[in-house]
Amino acid sequence: MTNNTPKGNNWPDGFIWGSATAAAQVEGAAAEDGKEDSVWDAFAHTPGNVLNGDTPAIAVDHYHRMPADVALMKELGLDSYRFSTSWARVRPGGRTTNAKGLDFYSRLVDELLEAGILPWLTLYHWDLPQALEEAGGWANRDTAYRFVDYANDVYAALGDRVQHWTTFNEPFCSSLLGYGSGVHAPGRQEPRAAIAAVHHQHLAHGLAVNELRSRGAQHVGITLNLSNSIPRDPADPVDLEAARLFDSLQNRIFLDPILRGAYPADSLRDLEPFGLSEVIRPGDLEIISAPIDFLGVNHYHDDQISGHPDTSGADGHSGGSGRKAPSCWIGAEHISFPSRGLPRTAMDWEVNPDGLRKLLVRLGKEYPSLPPLYITENGAAYDDVVASDGSVPDIERKQFILDHIAAVGQAIDAGADVRGYFVWSLLDNFEWSWGYERRFGIVRVDYETQLRTIKDSGLAYSRLIADSRSRDADSDRANAAAPVA
Repeated sequence: MTNNTPKGNNWPDGFIWGSATAAAQVEGAAAEDGKEDSVWDAFAHTPGNVLNGDTPAIAVDHYHRMPADVALMKELGLDSYRFSTSWARVRPGGRTTNAKGLDFYSRLVDELLEAGILPWLTLYHWDLPQALEEAGGWANRDTAYRFVDYANDVYAALGDRVQHWTTFNEPFCSSLLGYGSGVHAPGRQEPRAAIAAVHHQHLAHGLAVNELRSRGAQHVGITLNLSNSIPRDPADPVDLEAARLFDSLQNRIFLDPILRGAYPADSLRDLEPFGLSEVIRPGDLEIISAPIDFLGVNHYHDDQISGHPDTSGADGHSGGSGRKAPSCWIGAEHISFPSRGLPRTAMDWEVNPDGLRKLLVRLGKEYPSLPPLYITENGAAYDDVVASDGSVPDIERKQFILDHIAAVGQAIDAGADVRGYFVWSLLDNFEWSWGYERRFGIVRVDYETQLRTIKDSGLAYSRLIADSRSRDADSDRANAAAPVA
């Protein structure tokens, strides 16, 4: 399986190989150079919200170690680095521009370009300034307009060098899980606020797309975390209804407004008790559906869905993963995630690479106007062990990555327009409500010393990148030498 690539043993021309991080997870320097609290700083300081009482105050100190981290990216051979800017660093408290905060990102972009690495910028990876949360957060429509102010600040500082702009990362998590279930910051359990947050983040996305494009941004898109919603028993109406409902909440209430300019009819019906129609104003959906140049797809696992209680105790979706969370308020009596007996990661998520292939093919079939796709996150947490020689032989993560890359190749062969793959994550980091207990990095970080060690998965990914370039070069030479008909 790991040797399967698109036809002709070549990836599409210009295919991008990268890795990704998020500001709140790697930067640290939580109160330096003018930065103030984000919702994740505040959330982590509330006892019981994050495992072991961990906070992102230091994270992996990327703020101070950035040049060395970029050197690691170059050593790995990455084409691109997907990173996020911190709203709480750029506009502390949501107020005025912080020049020192922007200077860090300017230096990062310069460092990347000097190393020959394409900067791929995400504006919102969940770090809303806490002061804006205290003014209502994403439940407040005004926050969408404050987001545009922040986007303008970042573009003014970096738009001369950054071409790829992602508005939001995984709005499912920062809206439904942050405001509905409370397992993510800001930790609210308010159904109506959650639905308002969904719509206001959509609005902020559309406003920012139009603003960035008017200022000359070349490639603007959004990243969604998408999953196959698979009924456990396709002949059981209860399971079918649960799968439909979960697909609506996980996928379609994000895809449809952006790509079709309308919420799905069944989503409007499901969410009417929670006020969706009340927050939609005339003209909103025209703004939200502003054309995008790419769609980022984050995918870690499938979801097998049942409308019956799971009595096995093995659904694998409790706690910090947040996968059970929406069912406590969306109007369904039960939504469970029964096991299919597949291997699992340390997050207790099932491993099923073919699910990624199916998802990518499905998107192309269901959305005829679908823009080019990029896998902007894909990876796995495992309990790494450092060998006596200091190496990190993370065999399971290595296989996970190679198998999922093979699945991307199979999707391309089946017609999916996928143009890049970013492994999550470059570095072990602050894994949200799991703190530092879950490691996703292809580079290990010793949290005591901040020592970086490329894991075997990172070495394998580096070899795959080099091999793909070698095949491309061989193909180019063969085409150049071929006689002209």
